[in-house]
Amino acid sequence: MASIKDVAAEAGVSVATVSRVLNSHPSVSPAARARVLAAIEDLGYRPNAVARSLRTAQTRTLGLVISDVLNPYFTALARSVEEAARALGYSVIIGNADERPELQDHHVRTLLDRRIDGLLVSPTDGGSPLMLETARSSTPMVFVDRWIPGVDVPVVRADGREAVRDLVAHLHAIGHRRLAIIAGPAATTTGSERVEAFREALGAYGLPLPDDHIGQGDFQADSGRQATERFLALPEPPHVIFAADNLMALGALDAIRAHGLRVPHDIGLAAFDDIPWFVHTDPPITAIAQPTGDLGRAAVQALVDRIEGRSPRSVTLPARLVVRRSCGESPTDQRSTT
Repeated sequence: MASIKDVAAEAGVSVATVSRVLNSHPSVSPAARARVLAAIEDLGYRPNAVARSLRTAQTRTLGLVISDVLNPYFTALARSVEEAARALGYSVIIGNADERPELQDHHVRTLLDRRIDGLLVSPTDGGSPLMLETARSSTPMVFVDRWIPGVDVPVVRADGREAVRDLVAHLHAIGHRRLAIIAGPAATTTGSERVEAFREALGAYGLPLPDDHIGQGDFQADSGRQATERFLALPEPPHVIFAADNLMALGALDAIRAHGLRVPHDIGLAAFDDIPWFVHTDPPITAIAQPTGDLGRAAVQALVDRIEGRSPRSVTLPARLVVRRSCGESPTDQRSTT
């Protein structure tokens, strides 16, 4: 394997000049830079990232711990984070918490041991001792999508309250009155926030949210299936089920079909977290969409700002309602609110 000395000899420059080219230093003349780059290409030289990190105290690597890699929302979020980081010269190591706090802590600990420059986390719970300790440490950290209340860490997230109000207004306008929700874990901010937003939106129309119309889920498909089974067993099942994430909506759809029922003729279904395949179901599913790409880009920028000594603010972006046909809408009702 070629060394930096080999590159210098091939290009006819000093080792210091090669180093300056590798670090994009402006003091190198265009001619010398061209010779160094040509030598690097000819020799197949690859800089030693580990040695460089020891010299600079930076690895140009970010850690990302997401709640569930099988959730299409988090998959899309991870992709946008990786693209944004690459554009700024960083690599990303991803850990999948699988909605398990202990696995989340394992990934956080492993990433810190690898000397990452900064950490993006979508917390799976209200804050483990390790998460709280990391937040208080010198490691730059940003929460994305979810957050831990009371912890002084920038948060990049979408605010779904207005979109939930739009959803309830839409359902009320087309005649639905008995509405139920499959909630996410109460220990997560998104789990508790979406239930409260739904309850408040119903209250604006004088509609109740009885306990038996709240299904406790865990952002996984099976919990959506089980909650829907309980709703369908009620003496008066709900007119519409609102699943607080896409995987629970998938589980709800499975349960509805297993009972020989049809959406929306027998029961309506709506979801938080729009994903591409919702337009391909029969019928297409009405959903609340989050600006996933913008969230990923904003999270990376906030984290890089922290790494480089700036003080980023938290960022809140709006979610929006996408009306399709899973709640009894007519084809002319399909629209997207902004």
